[in-house]
Amino acid sequence: MEKTDPHLRPTSEIAIHRHDNRDRRLVTRAWPWLCGLAGLLAAFPAACEDGALRANRVVASPTFKAATRSLDDGYSRVVDDIVALTEIPAPPFGERLRAEAFLSRLREAGLGDAAIDAEGNVIGLRPGARTKGRGPYIVVAAHLDTVFPQGVDVKVRREGTRLMAPGVGDDTKSLAVILAYVRALQAAHVQTDADILFVGDVGEEGPGNLRGVRYLFEKGPYAGKIAAFISIDLVDPNLVVDRAVGSKRYHAVFHGPGGHSYASFGIVNPMAAMSRAVVDLYDLKPPSTPKATYSASVTGGGVSVNSIPGEVFMDFDLRSENPAELARLDGQLRSILQGAVAAENSARSTANGGVSVQLSSIGDRPAGATPAGSDIVLATDGAIRALGFIPEHQSDSTDANIPMSLGIPAVTIGSGGAGARAHALDEWIDIEKSSNVRGMAVGLAVLLAMAGSR
Repeated sequence: MEKTDPHLRPTSEIAIHRHDNRDRRLVTRAWPWLCGLAGLLAAFPAACEDGALRANRVVASPTFKAATRSLDDGYSRVVDDIVALTEIPAPPFGERLRAEAFLSRLREAGLGDAAIDAEGNVIGLRPGARTKGRGPYIVVAAHLDTVFPQGVDVKVRREGTRLMAPGVGDDTKSLAVILAYVRALQAAHVQTDADILFVGDVGEEGPGNLRGVRYLFEKGPYAGKIAAFISIDLVDPNLVVDRAVGSKRYHAVFHGPGGHSYASFGIVNPMAAMSRAVVDLYDLKPPSTPKATYSASVTGGGVSVNSIPGEVFMDFDLRSENPAELARLDGQLRSILQGAVAAENSARSTANGGVSVQLSSIGDRPAGATPAGSDIVLATDGAIRALGFIPEHQSDSTDANIPMSLGIPAVTIGSGGAGARAHALDEWIDIEKSSNVRGMAVGLAVLLAMAGSR
């Protein structure tokens, strides 16, 4: 997940194909909207029960208590999994080795038919007592990839109850927690009404552009059959991401004729056009509500200090949780780039050629939201409160962007415990047992509230 606040929150992105969204939403929206349909009620007898009440009932049940005892009893295995998986590098588009290790553990935990799909996601199905593997499905997912490139030292160091390594919390700990959920459900012989898909997905970070979850919802064998999506991509168990921050990312290349800095002085310079574009962008005053942001980030180009560059580049990042505001900001950036090019071509000689700009997309994450009164948000709030925490709602960019943009109920929640410095080399998590087990229980309660436990 791509960070936007100090809670260990990987913030993590071309466009969603929407040709079949209406039909998909009819199939996949959570059951509260379909309350009263005979077929659905036959499959999910608790369909019309308020999500918060259902979460409280789950937390108070002997079944849940048995499952949480299993989480407690098996916590040392959770720590072992965190360490082992963290020390397998998983850079963007290089997740295969970690995926294979996660797959092996998922099968060992009890999902013998788990497999890696065509995009690289690891998926294990635990059939429901009523749906028997046919769907609709409840998904609980964590992402396999980290932001760190190949070659970064990912050896885990331990100091007291702290584990320190790049990617240890974002999002490796969540993968270990998902494995713990499977073991707990198996050990406590928990039956659910609905099918559950346990997923380790690829491509959540940066250039991955949410490719794993896109495939899951758009092209994979479960597309059109997912009723709810729970992403575990935080640490703080109080946090609930129910609004998706959309983003558009561009690589802009400015071209010009280039030449000797002295002999060709006076000709157009693509660096000047790029500089003007950055200044003009930063003169914009985007709204604070709905929040919209921009950033000129990576830049480079030129060949020597005594040459007018023939080519320079700049990467831009635009964000908002409001689709209309994001589209407006996108239009403004495009206008600024063209205006900066025109201004440079008017200001200096184009005898050897003019300046131009080529804009290419390097990331496109859709914005969206899960309504505050939806079943999954009520169930999440109920589970958090029932386990002694206080819900804190926020927006972010996570795997849940995809289902939210499709109108499919989704939240991103925490795995428990504490941590900080995500996306930094000194990233850390605290693995003190009691706080982590209680925090882990939140996600398990949400999962069982949505899937219907017995």
